This record gives sequence, structure tokens and C-alpha cells, in this order.
Amino acid sequence: MGETAVPFAHVSVLGPETTRAVLNRRDGLYVDATIGGGGYSALLLRELAPAGRIIGLDRDETAVAHCRARFAADRRVTVLKGNFSNMETVLAAAGTKAGTVAGIMLDIGVSSPQLDDGERGFSYRQDGPLDMRMDRAQALTARAIVNEWPQEKISEIVRCYGEEKWAGRIAAHIVRARIAAPILTTGRLAELIKEAIPAAARRTGPHPAKRAFQALRIAVNDELAALAAALDQSLRLLAPGGRLAVVTFHSLEDRIVKQRFAVWRGRCVCPPGLPVCACGAVILAQSEKKAARPSAEEIAANPRARGAKLRSAVKAAGKQGG
Repeated sequence: MGETAVPFAHVSVLGPETTRAVLNRRDGLYVDATIGGGGYSALLLRELAPAGRIIGLDRDETAVAHCRARFAADRRVTVLKGNFSNMETVLAAAGTKAGTVAGIMLDIGVSSPQLDDGERGFSYRQDGPLDMRMDRAQALTARAIVNEWPQEKISEIVRCYGEEKWAGRIAAHIVRARIAAPILTTGRLAELIKEAIPAAARRTGPHPAKRAFQALRIAVNDELAALAAALDQSLRLLAPGGRLAVVTFHSLEDRIVKQRFAVWRGRCVCPPGLPVCACGAVILAQSEKKAARPSAEEIAANPRARGAKLRSAVKAAGKQGG
């Protein structure tokens, strides 16, 4: 492939459980739509026959370079740069047709290398440029949101995406501070958020900036809309009997997956009171209603696994779309 390996050490959460959830044909085509450090793909490769194949996608060029180097010697793996919300187009360009994929894996989290690299701007624990882009080719950054968006919009995303009680105070504090000087670093933003939250509220719970940073990251990368799009595309890409496994890390993501799977199971979504179903509910996929969670041992070994949930679905026989 020609790339030099890029350090991208990352432990895949619920790795064996996720790969077991998607595996149904040892000679099938699988898509690791958020390949990251390649952990899920490496586990799946152990189970695949020589005819099996994996296509890995990631919008982070560092992850793409790392995985191309990691799997350079295995012809069963192809790694492409692309957003999982656009996987149908990316895979079609690579010759993959809808209704032909045996299994798809989605990990809707931030990779450890992204969090640990202060220059990426994801972490409230390390000072660095206020960035937060998973794809550094895109224009929108956290710096632009914090310094240019109106106070009402900042408050809205912090409240909705971060589920932050003090969103209004945080937004007001940010806007007052940016009048004096632009907010350019994660350290400065974390300090401002801490100042905005009452001291009594800071004494317990997670770091005071955690929820607001999560909200900004989701907004910068349009993560919730991307997840919804990826789920619908996954259903279309899967062959009948194909399997989808999704690992999420907070309630907003999990809610989207849970609700979409409920619709696929044929749940009627008509307004209450209608005499007959008008939404045309049909069974598109089967799924367990209860999510799998990491064991206590996994959490002890990898604290970032805490809060992770795995949900999986199997496409119904004969269904070609979603």
C-alpha cells in the first residue's frame, strides 16, 4: 500500500460480542463502517475463510492510513476513506451492490487516539486547538461554533446534545468571553465552562466540561444525523439474513438505534386513535430488545467501555430495503 504505519492504539469495546453478532457466513462480505484502529476487523478476520472479505471505512485519514498499513498483507481487507453516513455511495464506487453484504459493524464513539491527541481538540483534559473534526478536510470546527454561532444556538446544542442542565449559563458565559478575545483552545473553553457552572454543581459527577464538549463534538461532526442515515443505508446494503451490530456510548445515540430497530421489527408508528394502521408497518428486521453491555472485567481493563451498549439486528428474509 505504501503508507507508513501511524500510531493509532485503540481497544475495541465489546469486540468479541460485536464480531459474533455480525458473523453469519465465513465467505461473506463484511463492512466495518467505522474501522478506527481496526480492532473489530482483526477479530473478524480470524473467523473468515480465504474467500471472505472486509471493506473498512473511516472519515479520519489517520485511521485510514493506520489500517491500510495494518492490513496491507491481507488481501481480504480493503480500507477506504469515507463517512459512514455516505457508505452506500462509497461502497457502490468500489463495486458493492445493495443487498449483498453479510454483515456491517458500526462503532459510534470517538477513538482513543482522537481523544488522547491534544492537537485534535476533542479533550477537555488536554490543552490544544479547538477543533473536534473527525474529518479534518471539512470546514466546520468547534472553534467556529464557539466564536461565531449565536448564543441561543450554542445553548440549544449544549442542552440537546449534551443533556446539560446549565446550557444557558454556559452559552452566555462563552459569548461574554469571546467579546473580549476569541476562544481558541480546549483548555480555555473548559475553564469557561467550569466558571459558568455553580460551584455546588461541580462538586460531584463527571468533569464539568464533559457534557458540553460532547455536545460540540456531535454538532461539529453531525453525528446523530449521520447515525440515522447509516442505519437506513445498512439495512439496504445487507443481504436477507445479513446482520448489523451497532456499539453506542451515550443515550442519544442508543435511543436512535433502539427506535429504528423497533420500527424495523414492524412497530406501528401511527398517531394514537387511528382505526386502522396507515403507516404500512412491516417486519424489515429482527432484533433483541435488550442491549449487551461490557462486563465488569472489560470496564476494569478499559474504563472507556463504561456506558457502551451493543444492539444488533438481522435483516428479514426477502427484504431489499429500508
